[in-house]
Amino acid sequence: MTFENKTVLITGASSGIGKALAESLSLKNCRLVLCSRNIDRLDLSGEKILKLKCDVTKKEEVNAAYNAAIEKFGKIDIAILNSGVGHRMNVENYNSQFAEETFSVNQLGMVYWIEKLLPDFLKRREGVIAGVSSLADNRGFSGSGFYCASKAAATIMLEGLRVELKPYSVKVITIKPGFVRTPMTDKNEFKMPFLMKPEKAAKIIVKGIEKEKRIIQFPLPTVLMSKFVGMLPSGVYEFLAAKIKT
Repeated sequence: MTFENKTVLITGASSGIGKALAESLSLKNCRLVLCSRNIDRLDLSGEKILKLKCDVTKKEEVNAAYNAAIEKFGKIDIAILNSGVGHRMNVENYNSQFAEETFSVNQLGMVYWIEKLLPDFLKRREGVIAGVSSLADNRGFSGSGFYCASKAAATIMLEGLRVELKPYSVKVITIKPGFVRTPMTDKNEFKMPFLMKPEKAAKIIVKGIEKEKRIIQFPLPTVLMSKFVGMLPSGVYEFLAAKIKT
């Protein structure tokens, strides 16, 4: 698959992986629809670039952004649903507001965009939905329960869509990064192994989409470590996790 002459939507395009993806794809001779809550931080500009203010947790803003993209470019070919948030949380600061924001952005924001994209994708029998999940989708890591749960929900939802949309020739790609240096991970106080620059992550994602991979996951050491942790019996995992926390 090629990005050339395609219209590509990127949510969460003003920072981190989204910004790096926008910069990388701006060199691919494609049309870009860049969405962010912070439109002032969208630096790219040009005839083939549409910048839109869009809070993915607000369905009316998603609807407006979709309509603006269709009015400008006629269609969307590839949607990279990248918006994401995370909060470090423990039992002392357990807060439903954290859960509401995390699930609204990481899960429902993806749902709202897919809801708008699907009718046209089904009609045309083409299109790509690339949703950004995380390698943290395999366990409930201490201090990140809401984040892990929201990413697990995204991964499972995308997997189901992949099966359902295959007869319509609509491709669904699940993107599962490890630790990438972003404003979100900058807040982490723990050591992040194999921390990657967003530019490198974007390069891997773009290449993976071009190869039409079902799952794009990286870096390899973190992928292997994630698989190992995921296979541990619950009792063993909880014992080890408690020791690490201590």
